[in-house]
Amino acid sequence: MPNKRVRMMTEMGLAVALSVVLNFFRLWKMPQGGSVSLEMMPILIIALRWGGFPGMLTGFIYGLAQLMFDAYIVHPVQLLLDYPVAYMLLGLAGFIVIKNRSQRLFYCTAFAGVLIGGLGRFLSHLLSGVIFFGHYAPEGQNVWLYSTIYNGSFILPSLIVSFIIIIPLYKALDMN
Repeated sequence: MPNKRVRMMTEMGLAVALSVVLNFFRLWKMPQGGSVSLEMMPILIIALRWGGFPGMLTGFIYGLAQLMFDAYIVHPVQLLLDYPVAYMLLGLAGFIVIKNRSQRLFYCTAFAGVLIGGLGRFLSHLLSGVIFFGHYAPEGQNVWLYSTIYNGSFILPSLIVSFIIIIPLYKALDMN
């Protein structure tokens, strides 16, 4: 079993590095942070392949690494919510995946897992947006609505693109 553990840790490190690189190739970037990119895909793949805890650890480490490259920080709690916690929650995708069954069942549970992981990240950014960036909302607009629209505008497209790319990678990575 030591080889399996070493392989998992190696893949986790590679996933963090790949996420950092993918973050530099953005389709678009939002003014107060957030962008549409494929940075979530390696974290989601680790979660689907190795389970929730390795996925969460990979996301947490990536969130810390992102602080070195592209951080927008206004408060220590915001730093936690927008970086390590948000990406750590992507690992939730690995807790509901059913492997070693049919390919169709894997795809269905992987889709649900990616949605749950993405929802976790979204909720972390939403809370940060309401607490720390609500003053950017247009006058008279509810800060919850503003934060939902703002954060959804980059997280949802990133999730969709990531899942579309994960599907063909399924067999290549032998995720079962």
